[in-house]
Amino acid sequence: MKSVSKNFIDKIATHPIQTWEWGEFRQEWGNEVLYTEHGLLTLHRMLKTKYKLATFLRGPKPTQKMLTDLKKIAKENNLIFIKMEPNFAMIPGQDRDDTVALLKAHGAVKGKTFFTPTSFWIDLTRPEEDLLKSFKGKTRYNIRLAKKKGVTVVEDNSTKAFNSHINLTRETVRRQRFFSHNGRYHRLMWKHLRATKSPIAHLLVAKYKKEILATWILFKWKDTLYYPYGASSEKHKNVMAQNLMMWEAIRFGKRRGLMTFDLWGREPGKGFTNFKEGYNPEVVEFIGTWDLVVNPTMYKLYKAADIARWAALRTKSKFTNPNF
Repeated sequence: MKSVSKNFIDKIATHPIQTWEWGEFRQEWGNEVLYTEHGLLTLHRMLKTKYKLATFLRGPKPTQKMLTDLKKIAKENNLIFIKMEPNFAMIPGQDRDDTVALLKAHGAVKGKTFFTPTSFWIDLTRPEEDLLKSFKGKTRYNIRLAKKKGVTVVEDNSTKAFNSHINLTRETVRRQRFFSHNGRYHRLMWKHLRATKSPIAHLLVAKYKKEILATWILFKWKDTLYYPYGASSEKHKNVMAQNLMMWEAIRFGKRRGLMTFDLWGREPGKGFTNFKEGYNPEVVEFIGTWDLVVNPTMYKLYKAADIARWAALRTKSKFTNPNF
């Protein structure tokens, strides 16, 4: 496999989780990472077997050479398949059908998703006044109310503020009963994505009467701002801190000359998706999740084991509280 440099990887990285820093984070977390001329692959070993699978998330648009090279890499590393979720949005004029046909020709099949197949984007090149006018009336009202109540939002990347984020995330996980990466994962991620001359990760905190009510981690990469992680307190919900947080995150991106704010995910019907919709974002569809299968026999066994594993986890979740 051709060796590549940090400068090369960061030049071609189409998303924060394709950066050299993200790879170093995943390695310290315990994953094997491959830096290839097409991007970053994270390897995961199947328990009690010699086989592995790889994820290639938010990489570039697939090409003939990429898929040929990836299959070679898979065979060299005993991979059953490579799960691909290209950072390739379905914008009018792009060749979705040709790309799907290319994936299928190389043996790729639709796979189980990591990221949601659609996301929300906000155009940061628009004037603040135009953006505000585009929001839903209730959203604008809540932003004004938060300001009137004295809520403030600032960037605070201190250890103390990050510890508050960890504590609020733990509280949010328990309250909303969803499974999340644990505190060590978040601390390692923060460590690596801050340890650069131009840090990728930034922490915004919303305060009311000197108490932190909400924390958001934002990723800044090239011309795009991302919102991957957020946490909040149950206290003082009537001051609408989250509404002001989103508005100040938008202004944070605009002040830095960024073009797009990617709100990371969209799940229709979910409460936080409804919250995001108040800011009138554009719905963007990606090409989806594709498993580039190299070992069809083991892939079938993997799929059966994965179905059983998730069934067991769903059953367990009904009787236990999520840990963080």
